[in-house]
Amino acid sequence: MRVLKLSNQLMKSQKIRNMVLRSSVIIAALLGLYFFKMTEPTVVVNDKEALILQGLMQTIEYVHFAPKKVDDAFSQTIYKTYLERIDGQKRFFTQQDIDKIKPFELKIDDQVNARTFEFFNASFPMLEAGIKKSEAFFNEIIDTPLNFNKGDMIETDTEKRQFVKNDAELKEQWKNIIQFEVMTKWVQLTDDQNEKENKSEAKSDEELKADAIKDVKKRFSDWFGRLAKLRRSDRMEIYLGSIANYFDPHTDYFSPKEKQDFDINMGGKLEGIGARLQPEGDYTKVFSIVVGGPAWKTKKLDENDIIMKVAQKGQEPVDIAGMRVDDVVQMVRGKKGTTVILTVKKKDNSIVDIAIERDEVQLEDSKAKSVLLNMPGKVQNIGYINLPKFYSSFETDGGNSCAVDVAEEIKKLKNQNVNGIILDLRNNSGGSLNDVVDMSGLFIEEGPIVQVKGREEKPFIHVDKDKSVLYDGPLVILVNQFSASASEIIVAALQDYNRAIIVGSKSTFGKGTVQRFYDLDRGIRGYDEFKPLGNVKMTVQKFYRVNGGSNQLKGVIPDIILPDTYHYIQTGESEYDNPLPWTEIAAVPYSQNVVRLDHKEKLISNSKNRLDQNKDFMLVLESAAKIKESRDQTKWPLKLNDYRAMVNKKEQESKKFEKLFKNEIVGLEIKNLTADLPKIEMDESNKARNDEFIKELKKDIYLEETMYIIRDMINLEKSFVSLQSKIVE
Repeated sequence: MRVLKLSNQLMKSQKIRNMVLRSSVIIAALLGLYFFKMTEPTVVVNDKEALILQGLMQTIEYVHFAPKKVDDAFSQTIYKTYLERIDGQKRFFTQQDIDKIKPFELKIDDQVNARTFEFFNASFPMLEAGIKKSEAFFNEIIDTPLNFNKGDMIETDTEKRQFVKNDAELKEQWKNIIQFEVMTKWVQLTDDQNEKENKSEAKSDEELKADAIKDVKKRFSDWFGRLAKLRRSDRMEIYLGSIANYFDPHTDYFSPKEKQDFDINMGGKLEGIGARLQPEGDYTKVFSIVVGGPAWKTKKLDENDIIMKVAQKGQEPVDIAGMRVDDVVQMVRGKKGTTVILTVKKKDNSIVDIAIERDEVQLEDSKAKSVLLNMPGKVQNIGYINLPKFYSSFETDGGNSCAVDVAEEIKKLKNQNVNGIILDLRNNSGGSLNDVVDMSGLFIEEGPIVQVKGREEKPFIHVDKDKSVLYDGPLVILVNQFSASASEIIVAALQDYNRAIIVGSKSTFGKGTVQRFYDLDRGIRGYDEFKPLGNVKMTVQKFYRVNGGSNQLKGVIPDIILPDTYHYIQTGESEYDNPLPWTEIAAVPYSQNVVRLDHKEKLISNSKNRLDQNKDFMLVLESAAKIKESRDQTKWPLKLNDYRAMVNKKEQESKKFEKLFKNEIVGLEIKNLTADLPKIEMDESNKARNDEFIKELKKDIYLEETMYIIRDMINLEKSFVSLQSKIVE
């Protein structure tokens, strides 16, 4: 259903924000994992949960950038945050339930100081009971005929909902939820059928309704099934995260498995079979296969295969029925050279055993890569580098380094005599501080890149000490509101140095803080019977631009703003709870003699004139207004005819946006670098990834405008006079 595309845009933005929140960390150093010595717990503890809480609170006390008092304000916030996280949609608890735990609202601070869990212990069984109660309501209602000619409006923004008074009202709320879900799916199936050219297999309205009910029943049954598999430790991680996030949104607790996943994400590679898994009833389904990985190379494992058993070579298989997907992942993942045997059910219901030798799986989608851009008769031979994140294998000798990789891409582009380079940092959620300092230094002689300051320290200045300049040509950096953390460091530095033109959405994400991981096993002496305890990701410093300003909350404002579909929606760090405030410190001396950009105002006005006449960007702004309107529209009718009328109206309005970002840019040619061709053509997995990458770039209207900006830079700036005869054929 076309109207859902607007809400999908909003879901995508939330996904990226969560990625910034959980995965974007700047690790300034890994030596000396604690600033403080290994300690004995300050409170006597006799279980693992208390010991983890002890480690979390001690780490905050010793090293957090801005620790707060553990008082009644702390208690009220934790109470509210935790309830939002376990029942933010208000589907399990009633006000009667809430009244039972309300007395804890001002006591959580005392419990945390005592390393006890009375509030959590009271809420946990209440939550499990609430889930079972709601599941019973669902199972009863979904099998009862629904009247789609009755009903008022349903509020879909859960923040605007209140807890219902009692179980009777909760059951009625579930009836409204189910009616809305079935009605939404029913209308979607009807629209999908109407769009098909072949009407010979068309279903009746009643059959489509039955299909919608079946879909909703399966979806919610699977959801309740996943909830039933959550352990006390899973809920405890949410509770500990609520406590950690009180101090700022990036301070968090990571279980051992979460830390392992984080390291894989940051390093851009793992050892395993190269398959992404997800729950499917009592079993686990292969959601996707990493192209080029061991599973892909066998040509035996397919997407949607159901994994029934897992065996290590030489051992008996383990039936995974009812097992949590993260436990299955741990069984499938393993060291390079070892073999895992999966018993899977194929689409034809046949059962087969598939042996896969584990290997290092390169997550190529995260690696730096480059191509050549041309628009014959307009702009020629522009280099483009895409960097999805600032990856680094922090703890591995010879591990991945995005700074090294970007330097190699620049060398290859220089060998092709490019006239300019576009560095694309859109949706780059951050990463390694060391790498971003090194990468910034590729474009200037030497000098300060970023200032980093702890809570009681003088600012430490991270400096590029390499006097050499790898690239001295025209440089544009593309950003958007999801460019965060390390991305904002290089953007701010090269903007302050007046070395590059920054192009993108109204501002970057606004994350101006530094995190470091602390291994609780190393921070607390003894208690080996309770280890591993996990890690704490702690905000320990803020970073500042060389001009003294902070990226925190405000982000970096591009020199040239190109509207996108989130133009009218507030996004970024300021949307999180408990963000640290914007501050500034003294500037440090900085200068560069590589490039002079004296005509920024003319570049800005030229771009604005083009945008004012560009139908695609006009459409982007219209789409952005519709997305804002869709976000603000939170009440929907429960009567079928009223709902269908509202959907039809929105679909008609959204038709004009259907082809936005879908058509290839007229005249845009994209070629691989000569040096990359042997690797691309080495096997079909590399070729498939490359083809998909280029296919998406050809639809990117932001690339076209950025190429025109580079052309203007060359034509206007004296620094690039030698290129003026080369930029256009």
